[in-house]
Amino acid sequence: MNNLVKQAQQMQERMQKMQEEMAHRTVDASVGGGMVTVTANGRSEVISVKIDPAAIDPDDVEMLEDLVLAGVNEALRKAQEMMAGEMSKLTGGLKIPGLL
Repeated sequence: MNNLVKQAQQMQERMQKMQEEMAHRTVDASVGGGMVTVTANGRSEVISVKIDPAAIDPDDVEMLEDLVLAGVNEALRKAQEMMAGEMSKLTGGLKIPGLL
């Protein structure tokens, strides 16, 4: 029983370290042929949005809004995939409820 508790504590420590490392790893998503690029970190936080000036058309604000939305969603999806991949390495591929 003590061994099981020790293993659980070690896994918890490794998970905490991994989550800290994920804050420093980033993914980029580019949409609209590079008109909008969004960067997110492994904690699913958007850390930058870059908009090509050519994408700014006062007569078509909706297109820019759609590009930003698509870019943010894609960056967050990539960040979640990155986190899931790292979590899978940590858990040996086991699906542990509540972790992701």
